[in-house]
Amino acid sequence: MMQTEQSQEAAQPPPQQQQQQLMLQNSSGSLSFSSNMSREDEEMSRSALSTFRAKEEEIERKKMEVREKVQAQLGRVEEETKRLATIREELEGLSDPMRKDVSQVRKRIDAINKELKPLGHTCQKKEKEYRDALEAFNEKNREKVQLITKLMELVSESEKTRMKKLEELSKNIESLK
Repeated sequence: MMQTEQSQEAAQPPPQQQQQQLMLQNSSGSLSFSSNMSREDEEMSRSALSTFRAKEEEIERKKMEVREKVQAQLGRVEEETKRLATIREELEGLSDPMRKDVSQVRKRIDAINKELKPLGHTCQKKEKEYRDALEAFNEKNREKVQLITKLMELVSESEKTRMKKLEELSKNIESLK
């Protein structure tokens, strides 16, 4: 098809030359419409028409080639899209159980943190109360020890005093005899 176009183009003068010939004929003042002239016009019209058709056919052929290439590319793109979707599904399938477990553990940790907060406050409060109670206990215990020591001293002094008095009384009784 391409060869026939080239042979037709080689047999005919280029369109610029044809236009120049027409202009020369028109400018020479011979405006007669001879059969010779109309044959040339007809031939030029046919030539232009066949050139136009050949170009249209070439354009249509190239358009079909491009369309086929686009279709082939679209087919490959669809295959790749399917492969990527499969890979994505596999990835999501792999991470889903972990994600659920992690989410559950995180929720449980948050719940325990919420429970621990008041328990921590209670523990601190109880520890403070314990320290205060222990301090009070130790203070009372020291006071008790001091009192017991004082009591022992008083009892000891009382015994000494009583013994002394008894001895004096005993001496007095003996002196009466």
